[in-house]
Amino acid sequence: MRRRYWKSGGYSVLELLRLNDPVKLSFLEALLRDGGIECFVLDQHMSVLEGSASAIPRRLMVLDEDAERARHILREAGELDGAV
Repeated sequence: MRRRYWKSGGYSVLELLRLNDPVKLSFLEALLRDGGIECFVLDQHMSVLEGSASAIPRRLMVLDEDAERARHILREAGELDGAV
């Protein structure tokens, strides 16, 4: 189970994936946005600060209410296994 986070305004957000590959992350963001799902990346700037040694993966986040649809979109594109 992925971690849930709270954002100001009372929105619950969910960590969908953790990645070290910025190109793939950008592609996944585009897939989700094309599917009408708003997403954002956490730790993007932290990974730059640590020298891009891939010690801090970036986290792809979506609203909790969009999580199932987001997983479906990524599975259909072959970018997510069935375990998440």
